[in-house]
Amino acid sequence: MGLHLPDGPVTLDDVPRLRSLGDVVELLAVPTPLYVRFSAGPAADASTVSRDHESGCLLPGLSVNPLDPEPWWDRPVEHWVARQLCQYAHLMTPERFPWVLTGEVVGRGPDCEPLLDASTPVASVARSVVDEAAALYERVFDPGNDGT
Repeated sequence: MGLHLPDGPVTLDDVPRLRSLGDVVELLAVPTPLYVRFSAGPAADASTVSRDHESGCLLPGLSVNPLDPEPWWDRPVEHWVARQLCQYAHLMTPERFPWVLTGEVVGRGPDCEPLLDASTPVASVARSVVDEAAALYERVFDPGNDGT
């Protein structure tokens, strides 16, 4: 799956639909940093920024999770991707879904998540991918272990 970012406005109709965790991992072969966002999609997000709901503060960009593993990550890429998809999976509703995007990091949110400006949609993510990620997450991690 080659990634080509077209010039001009992009909608989810213009990008591939990822149907497996392997599809997401394959997409990460591109040198562009990729992120995942759970929302009503790029059209709904085009004229907005994220808000910190606890403080009410407007953030300077869209709140996202990085899909590319950190350099210190010594486990399979699939494990990182599964963890990132599961971190905000609770936000999925019939109106909110995960999608992959790229953009310029303009700050960090209250959970130290990257905030993107000038974002470009790259792919949409099927719910079945999040289900697959959750099953892998449960199998390979120790969910809820906070070290205490």
